[in-house]
Amino acid sequence: METLFALTNGYMGIRGTFDEGTPAFQKGTLINGFHETWPIVYAESAYGYARVGQTIVNAPDGTLIRLYVDDEPFNLSQATLINFDRSLDTRTGILTRDVIWEMGSGKRVRIHSRRLVSLEHRHVAAISYEVTLLNADAPIVISSELVYQEETRPVEGDQRGSRAFAERVLLPKELLASGAKAILTAMTRTSRMTLACGMTHLIENDNSSSYDVKNLSRNERGRVVVSVQGTAGQRLCLTKVLTYHTSTSASLGELAEQADWSLDRALSLGFEGLAVSQQVCLNKFWDRADIEVRGDDEIQQVMRFNLFHIYQASARADGMGLPAKGLTGQGYEGQYFWDTEIYVLPFLTYTSPHMARNLLLFRYRMLDAARRRAREVNQQGALFPWRTINGEEASAYYAAGTAQYHIDADISYALMKYVEVIGDRQFLYQEGAEILIETARMWRSLGFYSSRVNDQFCINGVTGPDEYNTVVNNNAFTNLMARENLWAAAKTLQEIRDRNPERFTQLIHETKLAATEIDEWQAAGDRMFVPYDESVGIHLQDDEFLSKKPWDFANTPPEKYPLLLNFHPLVIYRHNVIKQADIVLAMFLLGSQFSLDQKRRNFDYYDPLTTGDSSLSVSIQSILAMELGYRDKAIEYLRYALWMDLADVHTNVDQGCHIASMGGTWMAVVYGIAGMREEDGRISFHPRLGQRIEGLRFHLTIQGQLLTVDIEGRKEQTTYLLREGSGLTIRHMHDELTLEPGKTVSLDFNFQEIH
Repeated sequence: METLFALTNGYMGIRGTFDEGTPAFQKGTLINGFHETWPIVYAESAYGYARVGQTIVNAPDGTLIRLYVDDEPFNLSQATLINFDRSLDTRTGILTRDVIWEMGSGKRVRIHSRRLVSLEHRHVAAISYEVTLLNADAPIVISSELVYQEETRPVEGDQRGSRAFAERVLLPKELLASGAKAILTAMTRTSRMTLACGMTHLIENDNSSSYDVKNLSRNERGRVVVSVQGTAGQRLCLTKVLTYHTSTSASLGELAEQADWSLDRALSLGFEGLAVSQQVCLNKFWDRADIEVRGDDEIQQVMRFNLFHIYQASARADGMGLPAKGLTGQGYEGQYFWDTEIYVLPFLTYTSPHMARNLLLFRYRMLDAARRRAREVNQQGALFPWRTINGEEASAYYAAGTAQYHIDADISYALMKYVEVIGDRQFLYQEGAEILIETARMWRSLGFYSSRVNDQFCINGVTGPDEYNTVVNNNAFTNLMARENLWAAAKTLQEIRDRNPERFTQLIHETKLAATEIDEWQAAGDRMFVPYDESVGIHLQDDEFLSKKPWDFANTPPEKYPLLLNFHPLVIYRHNVIKQADIVLAMFLLGSQFSLDQKRRNFDYYDPLTTGDSSLSVSIQSILAMELGYRDKAIEYLRYALWMDLADVHTNVDQGCHIASMGGTWMAVVYGIAGMREEDGRISFHPRLGQRIEGLRFHLTIQGQLLTVDIEGRKEQTTYLLREGSGLTIRHMHDELTLEPGKTVSLDFNFQEIH
């Protein structure tokens, strides 16, 4: 529940712990990018291994509010509760809790609290804590605190968890306190990142009795105590404003000043003012990103929960990446993966393009580190890190980790899709072109022309998305995506050369681009080897996939999944078993490169071998199943994806939400049920509703225009409305359709038609 009730804004995240601090599993106040570094120790090291790990740091906890009535502490673990209700409203972004506490004396106290992490004011969070004496007079004391957190709870035997440090990593520096305000400054032990965080308060009392405020901050603990002689019916309200600022270069004094300004500005707005701006932000988000599901209330509610968490994870991640768990927990150590580009960027591109652009710019700013990484593994160009916070590779595993070179192609793919959908040629010509050049160089230096396969271009010794088949030759997903990367680089550079010679000249100077490189990229792409077995009639996941021993699924009990937690990696690697969609993912991302018959044969072969041990798999399987007419299976997979967190499907939600899986649920609805596809910037729809879903309504931003799509199952009709824009051409089924702003167009579709 601490994870599910977490509030974040992409920069700052606060887990859904109770205001009083107990009971608690893992308290967490997480700041995007605020991390500690540590030496990776190998029993047997080798050249090119990552040397420095990175782990997000738990910042001081500002949510702590202790209540005393008649000098008795309110403790949720022991209190007699007449009422308890806690809810997260995804329309307002506010976590609310309402409690009625009956004391041993018979006195009853209502405690009503609200919490938000501001989507408008990046560095601000706030709590409104109201105490009402219901049936008797009593003295009330509220102690509001800002304290350093306990160290991270280790997760034994599960690489999805976070590192637990043996010594304190956040070193206190200075405590500044006056009136109702306290500011702490600190620095991480090794990475030397600086932090300033603070709290300030506003007290409102219903009656005329005076209250007393004392600042009892000492040593490493900020503490402000409010006391009042309460009377029955009286409401005492404490508004607590929090702020967090971090830096890799700013001094502690500078950050403390920024924290002071943030506190004063936020306190002037008050909780209600912050709540109003929160509502405005969410109104804008839901207006452009909501998915309305008719006929299935379960899917509807969970869908909106997932979309809300994606928005929280990305809203103010300005200039930063998107951690795999967002900021809802410390799973995967707060690091960034390829998940963002493949599973979250599609949603952001079509609903919040500026957020998608920011995340791509973040990758661009990693280029120098990616160039260094390429040199470490003896490649040209740039190799983006498999796991990272600061841009350097932080994964100690190569077989199922850093061998996944496909991350270069994933970033380039997301870049090109963003440009196609949004039309942002400026980004393509500036930052995008440089990414494409360096990734294409990496592929050209990694692969080679093999005489064993008619001089086709081969890529050996890599791992695809499926981490149960590692360090293989010619992983089909990798080769196909690398081909797309090479083609995109050649096409883009030719376009820049023809349309913007001045920029082309700059690129030659900035990247030392040789004239022959563009032709080499095109040729390598044209001659890319994609393994295919004629006898079975399927694309091979890799050269040796069919030669492995079949996994004994019939005698593998449910408690032995996920396999990675119950079997030695070598046992898994020897078998014909798949962790997550690999070929199937390629058939979705590059759908036009496969015939429908090829998709069906590949899906029918690989789907039964896929364990679903990765949260990233079922959404993609749902999309392909729907395209192939397996609607029941598609909806079943969709439900698994939707409930990944709320039902704790993988039993690790305590470590944080699966943000990429949540992005996958948007994809499964829009690409799967609505049948949306894009090709060279042209959008098409092929609706296929299933089971209890009677209708679907969603919104897309395309070329700066806002399109609403409404699918009505009973009528077998789709209605298109261009809400904003000057005109848009799309395809419905097989027909081209030109939309004019403000005019609805309704067309029929046939459930049974697949092609």
